Amino acid sequence: MGKKGLLLVNLGSPDSPTKKDVKPYLAEFLMDSRVIDVPKALRTLLVKGIILQTRPKKSAKAYAKIWWEEGSPLVVISERFTAKLAAQLEMPVALGMRYGSMSIKNALAELDAKGVDEVLLVPLYPQYAMSSFETVVVKVLEDQRKHFPEMKVQTLQAFYRQPDYIKVLGDHIKKQLEGFDYDQILFSYHGIPERHIRKSDPTKFHCAIDGNCCSINSVAHHTCYRHQCYETTKLVREYLGLPEEQVALSFQSRLAGDPWLKPYTDYEFERFAKEGKTKLAVITPAFVSDCLETLEEIAMEGEEEFMEAGGESFKHISCLNDSDAWVALMKDWVTQWETTSELPYV
Repeated sequence: MGKKGLLLVNLGSPDSPTKKDVKPYLAEFLMDSRVIDVPKALRTLLVKGIILQTRPKKSAKAYAKIWWEEGSPLVVISERFTAKLAAQLEMPVALGMRYGSMSIKNALAELDAKGVDEVLLVPLYPQYAMSSFETVVVKVLEDQRKHFPEMKVQTLQAFYRQPDYIKVLGDHIKKQLEGFDYDQILFSYHGIPERHIRKSDPTKFHCAIDGNCCSINSVAHHTCYRHQCYETTKLVREYLGLPEEQVALSFQSRLAGDPWLKPYTDYEFERFAKEGKTKLAVITPAFVSDCLETLEEIAMEGEEEFMEAGGESFKHISCLNDSDAWVALMKDWVTQWETTSELPYV
């Protein structure tokens, strides 16, 4: 019997909200072939020749707006979650980031130094996408095979529709909505190019992105980010008993050039206000930890956009972060794997 350990992986962060540290972080992120999935020569031209000439300064200003005294919110929250979880488990636990200085290789080395040879990998993303979940798995296996060939790695699959996750997320939303008089709830998910959906489709024909394919049962749904976002939204809405007309879904964080998943979050802010839906609550369920995309893009910029369009009140609902219920749920999943060597769900 091998010694088991847990590897948690989140997105990552620059080391500081300065152009000097943001630039290499963005370079690593954007040069990932699963993030900008074009031939390397073109990707290099786009990233190093165009994007990195202006984006680091702009991104550094955005990071500075949300930076905590302890550091990057995403990193601090992830570390808090890891510490709470580790205190309730008997196995070694390590935290790595897909991008930045908290590398996956170092996290694996930490587990290896503690004698771990069976690892449960948990990408901290509820939904599957090639630019988030998939790139984490690929990078972990790449580093494991290169540096720790004797290790075995199993991966906890995307938990976007697991009933216990839906309950924890739904209860979290309900609690934060207490005392807020809303007339619209928006589930805003991180955006991805439409071509990523088609590339992730194992059938190569099902994902037409035509408004119907996500509701027709298919093996493609196992790797379809769009379907999984709609499914999470529907299940939470049903769990909370919310009227359909009060719940909407959108996608944020897009780049110019190619078609990205619609509707766009910023467009929805304007539409709601113009339609008289002036009391808006926004939840970002593509993330389990608050980060730049939730704290700056939604809680700051989003509120400003909505209010300027005619909105009256705006509520940003935090991610699960290191909430006790979320920690307890992860503990249950990990403990099941620890005691049975089987993943808690498939």
